[in-house]
Amino acid sequence: MTGTHVHAPLITSNEPQGDLCIRTLAMPADTNANGDIFGGWLLSQMDVGGGVFASKLAKSRTVTVAIEAMNFRKAVYVGDLVSVHANLVRVGRTSVTVHLEAWVLRRREQQSILVTDGNFTYVSIDDQGHPQPIKREGATIAT
Repeated sequence: MTGTHVHAPLITSNEPQGDLCIRTLAMPADTNANGDIFGGWLLSQMDVGGGVFASKLAKSRTVTVAIEAMNFRKAVYVGDLVSVHANLVRVGRTSVTVHLEAWVLRRREQQSILVTDGNFTYVSIDDQGHPQPIKREGATIAT
């Protein structure tokens, strides 16, 4: 059998790394039918945080074009404080790929726990919604 198997990368840190992009509290309204925090809610929080990071870097509006290698490692519970951290993976001509990690701090615990991570790609767009080159420090980034 041939094919590509996607495995979760090894966890090399016990602490969140990268830029803190968003922090929010998991609430009862964010649960699924089983009473657990809905994975789609967590994914949306990560996308919001990644969009903040990408827009800041691109100095423009950005849109999500791809999500890859999502790893749901641990459950998130009501009352968990969720923090999304971003690390730059790649800057292309019009796109930015960001590795996002979602960490939680549970009630009565001292140590943050990595619950989800993945790579999100955003494209810089102009006012008409067309892709535009990303500029940094006065120069367009080359591919």
